[in-house]
This record gives sequence, C-alpha cells and structure tokens, in this order.
Amino acid sequence: MTVTTTGDLPDEVHDVAIVGAGVVGTAIARELARYRLRIALVEASDDVGNGTSKANTAILHTGFDATPGTLEARLVREGYQRLIAYAAETGIPLEPLGALLVAWDGEQLAALPALAEKAARNGYDETSVLDADAVYAREPHLGPGALGALEVPGESIICPWTTTLAYATQAVRAGVDLHLNCPAGAITTGGDHHEIATPRGVLRTRHLVNAAGLYSDEINRRLGHEEFTVTPRRGQLIVFDKFARGLVDRILLPVPTALGKGVLVAPTVYGNVMLGPTAEDLDDKTATGSSADGLASLREKGARILPELLAEEVTAVYAGLRAATEHGDYQIHADPGRRYVAVGGIRSTGLTASMAIAAHVVELLTDCGLDPGPEREIEPVRMPTIGEAFPRPYQRADLIAADPAYGTVVCHCERVTRGEIRDALTATVPPASLDGIRRRTRALGGRCQGFFCGAEVRAQFEAATAAQDRTEARR
Repeated sequence: MTVTTTGDLPDEVHDVAIVGAGVVGTAIARELARYRLRIALVEASDDVGNGTSKANTAILHTGFDATPGTLEARLVREGYQRLIAYAAETGIPLEPLGALLVAWDGEQLAALPALAEKAARNGYDETSVLDADAVYAREPHLGPGALGALEVPGESIICPWTTTLAYATQAVRAGVDLHLNCPAGAITTGGDHHEIATPRGVLRTRHLVNAAGLYSDEINRRLGHEEFTVTPRRGQLIVFDKFARGLVDRILLPVPTALGKGVLVAPTVYGNVMLGPTAEDLDDKTATGSSADGLASLREKGARILPELLAEEVTAVYAGLRAATEHGDYQIHADPGRRYVAVGGIRSTGLTASMAIAAHVVELLTDCGLDPGPEREIEPVRMPTIGEAFPRPYQRADLIAADPAYGTVVCHCERVTRGEIRDALTATVPPASLDGIRRRTRALGGRCQGFFCGAEVRAQFEAATAAQDRTEARR
C-alpha cells in the first residue's frame, strides 16, 4: 500500500488512473480495488476529500425528490442503500433522524402531495403529508406559520469526512497507489495508454477516470470532450453551538427550487446544528470564502424556520463549492475509443450516490475494454468513532485501561484525546495539516476553534511529521 506526497511517480503503466480524490474518486478507487489491477488515485491537494467533499450539508438522501428516470435518481437510490450498509460495517457516523419538508404558504402546501407522488416514482413510498398540528407536535420550536409538511423518515445525517477517508483507507490497504500534491496537467493519449503530466513526473495509465469535481470540465476538454461546463455554486453555512441541539430533532427542509434543495436546518453527527446552504453561481472555482450578504441571508431564512436558533452561539461558518453544470443530471460519459470515463456534474447528492457511482463507472470501464478479472474480498476497515451519538474513546474505560492516552483529553470542546490524535497521525492515510487532523478527530473544531488546544495539537502534529521525515531519510 502506498500514499505519497512528494517524490517522483513510479515509472510504470497503470491499468486505471483516477483524477480526483474526493468522495466520488475515492469510492471509485475502492470499487476498483476489488480486482487485481494496478490503480493510481491522484489528487491535486495534500489530502483526500479536500474540495467539495469536505464542505457539504452532510445529508444522506433517500432520493425522494430526484427527477424520476434520471441517472442521478437511480444512483442516489442505489447509493443510499449501499452507504447505509457500509456505514454500519465501517463505523461511519450516521443517524437516521428523518426530515420534514415544511410548507410555509399555500402554494408550497399544495405541492406536497405531488412531491409524495414523485417520491413514490423514485421508489420511496414512506413519505406522508402532515397537517400543522402534527408538524408542531414533532418540532415544537419551529417558527410560527407552518401550514404542513411532507415527512420523509429515511433522510439521515452522516459524516462526510469519515466516509471519504474510509473509502481511501480501504483502497490503499488493498493496493491502490494514492498520490497527493499531484495535480493533473496536460494529457497525451497514445496507442495503448494515456500520459498525464504532473509536477511529480508523468503518470501512465491504460484507462483514465476523471473525477476532478470542480475541474472535471477542464480535464474533459483535454480529452476532446465538451459535454458540460462546471459553474461553481457556492453554499455558505453557519454551524451553531451544541447548546442549540435541543431545538431540533429532524432535518428541516424547504420545498426545493431550481437552484437546489434550498436552506435547511439540520443537526450534525458532531452534536451541532447547521443552517444553510446558500446557492450562488460564481466564476471563481476557488471562492470558498463567506460573505456578509450570504450569512445575513441565511440568518433571515433561519429566523423563520427556527427563531430560537439565532440566539445561540455560532461555532463556525464555512462555504463549499458544488460542481453545478448546465444539465439537470449527472454527467457520466464513457469514451471507449480513448479508454476514458468522465464523472462530472456530481452535485450535493454525490455523497449519497458515491458507492453506486463507483459501481456504474466500473461497468463503463469494462465497456471501454478494461478486463478487471475475478473479484476478490478486500480487507474491511473500522474507522475511529467521532460521532456524538456513539461512545467516544474518552468515555470507554476499557480503552483507557489499555492505553491511558485515550483518557488524556487534549481538545476539551470536542472531547478529543491524545490517543485519537496519535492514531490519526499514524493512520493509513494520515493528515498533512492541522485541518486534516480536525476532519479526522474533531480537534480544533469546537466552540473555541483551537484557542485552547491548538498549541498541543500542533506539537503532536509537528512531532509526527518530524518522525516521518526521519523515516523517509533512512530509506
């Protein structure tokens, strides 16, 4: 198993290379790892899941409101079932809270039966239309004026960070080469393989999968295709303190619009409450900053949905960019002549659909001439527990008795121990930054945003980095 962040790429021809190590790219790598193939996963940044995948709304969607008959509808439906099973197997935090699609005016109320019928056409028949009394019985802190809601009991919250990391960990342990700090440049297609220029050398591969997210259209054009153009759609979100968690039990959704699912209020698996996202089409694929106007808009909408929420402390604000295109469906295309598969236009449902997208891509690769050979069992993984609804290391006497580091709390806001940080730093896919530690452990992500624990977390990180450097120097 190999994870590299520096040095020259190996001088060999891979069976498949995947560009982009977000939740979709890592899922594809994991799926391909079930075959005895030489696979490379290349990522421009220093960590997996470091783009759109780290900054989404963390909802596991049933697909009830997808457009029936689309590829997205099918893959979300299939991916939902796959990911529920995978989360149970690997320990990915997931809570099936259910959702209420709240109607605030007569037009929205009238639309609920049609949404229920749409859900049934998508294979989900567990919805029900509630009147106002039933809505407030379920969510008493909801703002005044709700006329009814569509209840969707299967909607869940999940940890997007652990999901991506689980895919990557399992793929690497099964033999996938993960190359970080390795942006894809010019691509040359010869008779039997592609050559991808990178700052770390040339990567050679017989088959190529483009899962580059926001940059998937640019990679696609390098292969001679122009089926879609990515317009980054910024979603700003506000994360409220854990004291707000008692205000809401379910995911509170608006009636969807053409721009997306709209502004929601949802608990997170880390014990917070989230408000967002906005939906702003931009030109800049790096514009992940928040804006005063965007946050003001969220607070205005939040005041109607859950008025008491705005009195709670804000822990963090962040923004993510979704890979929106001019099409209303996923843009997954195969070019058998070039032995190439493009995976573009994967929007907010991509986390849910990721495992089904991966299976679909493997089918397309076989259409492109890939002979994967017989399937094999790959080693299961069990991820660290970072969900608030599950026993954490600091609560487990058995772990602490075996290793006191699990009883030494470093981040008091999030109850993260020295042992958890150590484990993250020595894991199969270790963090390359303090932000990477935060996504793996929750350290630095609490109400003080690292003011108390920052120095100690940094000291552990720097010590681990120095040890790794010494190991590399001896090789």
